[in-house]
Amino acid sequence: MPRVLSCIQPTGDVHLGNYLGALRNWVSGQHEADVYHGIVDLHALTVTDTPGVIGEQTLSLAAMLFAVGLDPDVATVFVQSHLPQHSQLAWVMECTVSYGELSRMTQFKDKAAKREADFVSAGLFTYPALQAADILLYDADEVPVGEDQRQHIEITRDIAVRFNNRFGETFVLPRAVTPKAGARVMDLQEPTAKMSKSASGDAGIVYLLDEPDAIERKFKRAVTDSDNEVRYDRAAKPGVSNLLEILATARGTTPEAAAGDYDGYGALKRDAGNAVIEMLRPIRERYHELRRDPGELSALLRRGDSRAEAVAAATLERAYRAIGMLPRQT
Repeated sequence: MPRVLSCIQPTGDVHLGNYLGALRNWVSGQHEADVYHGIVDLHALTVTDTPGVIGEQTLSLAAMLFAVGLDPDVATVFVQSHLPQHSQLAWVMECTVSYGELSRMTQFKDKAAKREADFVSAGLFTYPALQAADILLYDADEVPVGEDQRQHIEITRDIAVRFNNRFGETFVLPRAVTPKAGARVMDLQEPTAKMSKSASGDAGIVYLLDEPDAIERKFKRAVTDSDNEVRYDRAAKPGVSNLLEILATARGTTPEAAAGDYDGYGALKRDAGNAVIEMLRPIRERYHELRRDPGELSALLRRGDSRAEAVAAATLERAYRAIGMLPRQT
């Protein structure tokens, strides 16, 4: 059984695109591999400078991961900052990667350019070293990533190869794998753009914690077109096609089949909204149960942290031993 690592930052609320595009596959995939899911709150420090925010968002995200169906007895869900091994191995990674390699990372150049007039954290530059530590600590065989993250897996492999060549075989070389295709959910107000936390407004974003009346309202106001023909055609009818895909995913059918049930947009919007409301209802209820019981949520995280730390500590010790660091005397 392969070991698979997937991580997520606690920044912004989880929305329908996150759930249908990725998290639902995490839930189904937990029985197909030895899965580790890290809430990487240290990475969030590159974009967060307000006290009290990251901790609360970490709790919220943890509750959501369990609410959508990750089983704490099967999946290892952990908080990055709870395990000091991440920061300890990150320094080793920084000393193993070159300045030139980090400076060529596309994401750093893009993000730095966007923040040119603002404070640019050095963490944005060294980010790949911490990410390499995140991956290598768990002897991950596979890391599901989109195309924009493949460069990070490539540099992780380069770092691991260099370390292994210098100090002996220590790290497993991870493979970047294309995640199982999930639903491609578009913004309800801008159906040619993906539903995203970075959107200019919330009107087209359905959050998993939205109340039913808010979801219903967002679907009623969803952008379609003027001809009132219900047909699945992504290029010609992006708004209608987005509604059909969402409805089909919630019902377990195909967009083409769903289209045959409608001769106007009003009923399609209503049914798509209702299907989403019912799909999200148990998730929202379980989330609120966990948030009302901080003891249970903390216990679930401690279980994941404990399992993750056992693996991470062994890997860090193996790396230190390979380097020849002086062991701590007891």
